[in-house]
Amino acid sequence: MSQLTHSRLYLQRLGYDSPPPPTLQTLRDLQLRHVCTFAFESLSTLLRAPVPIDLPSIEQKVLLDGRGGYCFELNHLFLALLQELGFDARGLMGWVVMGGPPEARTGRTHRLSLVTLDGVRYISDVGFGGMVPSSPLRLETQEPQATAHEPYRLTFNGTDYTLWAQVNGEWRGLYVFDLLVQADVDYVIGNWYVSTYPTSVFVGQLKVARLAPGKRHTLQNANYATHYLDRPSEKRTIESGDELLTLLRDTFGIRLPAHPQLREALDGLVQADSQER
Repeated sequence: MSQLTHSRLYLQRLGYDSPPPPTLQTLRDLQLRHVCTFAFESLSTLLRAPVPIDLPSIEQKVLLDGRGGYCFELNHLFLALLQELGFDARGLMGWVVMGGPPEARTGRTHRLSLVTLDGVRYISDVGFGGMVPSSPLRLETQEPQATAHEPYRLTFNGTDYTLWAQVNGEWRGLYVFDLLVQADVDYVIGNWYVSTYPTSVFVGQLKVARLAPGKRHTLQNANYATHYLDRPSEKRTIESGDELLTLLRDTFGIRLPAHPQLREALDGLVQADSQER
């Protein structure tokens, strides 16, 4: 299938019959529709399978095989669509600091996009798991910005930007990034580390997320949660591999791969969680 055919299929999955114009409203709509349609998921790294990030491989996995992916896949796919629609957009990379101090320096293991519209710069991100922003964020302001879900804000220290989300009234740092131009090999190196390094938080682990209006669904191994904007989160532990399979298929919209170790891996997550309790 050609790139044009893939783009048409991508737009159809996002609810478009024809290509929309490259406007700020289109960017907002595309980002929200993407994070509510395609799951962030790490089934490949759970299974210790390769994660190719060339565009044809991503299109095959996400658009044709019914899967999701993580930042090196989803943001690459999204950026290619933006560029084809005529947006002035390019890739960026950042350091994930979620759960730690915002001044921490991890490796550059997160991919996002910079979009310029009428001289105004925005970041757009469809690949940051359970805390992915559901709307683009204006770069040149440090004021809180509303999104289709929680408020976010960006701070700038003269060198780097930090992305923050407001969760339960508290501002939490998510990742730090700069505006350096990235080469393709930079993404390859970051992806290789995330998908293969023995102590990577993705290797052998299951991380899944998908947004819906007013809520976020997240899955960390066998721990499932639904986070709401207007009431407390609902959390529960998945008790069987069958339940995990159903959740992945029905709630997260993933067409499960025909991998011989998938069921064993999911059963192992449930058993590991049971032993920890």
